[in-house]
Amino acid sequence: MAHLPDDNSRYKDVDYWDERYKTEQCYDWLGNFSKFEHLLGDHVKKEDTILILGCGNSSMSGDMYRAGYHSITNIDYSSVCINTMRTRHSDCPGMTWHQMDVRQLSFPDASFDVILEKATLDAIMVEEKSPWKVSPQTTAFIHKALTEISRCLKPGGRFVSVTFAQPFFRKRLYACTEYNWSIKHYTYGDGFEYFVYVLTKGEELSPEDAAIERKLLEDNEATPISITTTQRDDKEDFLSTINL
Repeated sequence: MAHLPDDNSRYKDVDYWDERYKTEQCYDWLGNFSKFEHLLGDHVKKEDTILILGCGNSSMSGDMYRAGYHSITNIDYSSVCINTMRTRHSDCPGMTWHQMDVRQLSFPDASFDVILEKATLDAIMVEEKSPWKVSPQTTAFIHKALTEISRCLKPGGRFVSVTFAQPFFRKRLYACTEYNWSIKHYTYGDGFEYFVYVLTKGEELSPEDAAIERKLLEDNEATPISITTTQRDDKEDFLSTINL
């Protein structure tokens, strides 16, 4: 595949993405919007203000706009991506595009009803080598991102995370009283399951999820498992080689 990097660590390199976006037209990690659209109806309203993190050149923003979601803000850390997508969707009033780091969102507190990411947090994990320990650098990166996401959500707002990561691992990231949200999850996919997590700002963790947080606080060294998959939908397989 023309855009496949020599090493998975390149997925964290903005220069790699800048070069890729100069020629690649569209790529959808974990399937396109139609694959999980049915799950969003109960959680995302057409009139909601929506922020999409790490939008890339995915068709998702355009598909959501055509489905009636017209207040969409998109961010990505690649300027090439943002410039290309802004031009491509110039005929979509209410859709905006900004170069931005997910760890430092340039929006006021309580700006959005919904914040949505699809495989963006998965990509942050590409350099993790051990199935038993997430590096302090990655842990800090994700914590900064989730703190910013929580800050920018309105009371009652929803963070929607679309990922290949199973609840055993992903709840270890999300089950944190500091973020001030509850956690629900759903699945989609034929043959291989993907996961949609819906985290609602201002709701308490369930007793089960609160127990996860307590266990992690008690255990200074959490031991995440390695997820091995036989996923074939994506031609690029970095997701199946990340030790989560």
